[in-house]
Amino acid sequence: MNAAKTGNFQQLGQLQRVAIAPTQLQSEGILLDRPQQHYLSRVLRLKAGDCFIAMDGQGQWWLAQLSPNPELATILESIPVQTELPVPVTLILALPKNGWDEVVRQTTELGVTTLVPVLSDRTVLKPSPNKLDRWRRIAREAAEQSERQIVPTILDPVTFRDYLPLPETPQNRYICVTRTEAPHLLGQVLASQQSPGGLQPGPLEIAVGPEGGWTPGEVEIAIASNFQPVSLGSRILRAVTAPAVALSLIAAALEINPTPNFEVLP
Repeated sequence: MNAAKTGNFQQLGQLQRVAIAPTQLQSEGILLDRPQQHYLSRVLRLKAGDCFIAMDGQGQWWLAQLSPNPELATILESIPVQTELPVPVTLILALPKNGWDEVVRQTTELGVTTLVPVLSDRTVLKPSPNKLDRWRRIAREAAEQSERQIVPTILDPVTFRDYLPLPETPQNRYICVTRTEAPHLLGQVLASQQSPGGLQPGPLEIAVGPEGGWTPGEVEIAIASNFQPVSLGSRILRAVTAPAVALSLIAAALEINPTPNFEVLP
């Protein structure tokens, strides 16, 4: 069925997006949980016959319609969409003292694929499981709002040193440093795209430090793990500002000058 034929809306962009779990997809439609039922019927005041967009957080969107049964939504059609960056981007972030809610929200809007909270030598915060659940909920809500195809994955916290030696080390690993002669991140990414020996196809990782930055020892072991030091500019940014700046620069570089050889996300 063509979306324009439903007659319940003018444009897809005006419809509310709701993230669902793959297990909610049933043969008869989408099984809505109680919070989703409350949100659609009580908050948005949608009624049977009204439409919304369901997204599974793994790249699939559907045009869905509320049925007389409040627990069930009917799938009208699949919606082809491409809103993701050309390559998956992982943000490795040393936990700041506060402000992580906004970091999760902003970086989700900017296209991050995976968030890795790490405990660095200067980390003070050690999040509880309740905090992690909250951050994952924020990521889901931000993905709905920003029309993401996927909901970013937020991993359990690990120490920075334990995270570094990955079994399969990505070729494109960057660590943000201050007060050094490191090349600017945007210039580095753009220059790499235009150079045959530069940015390689595949995932990209960017590590951002805590208040006070990474320690010299952390930078040293990061370099030994194939990270290249980069700068975000000549000013000192707050620990909660730097992640948004880094993701903005990466998104701009990848979307303005996409590389054909990149592995595009589904």
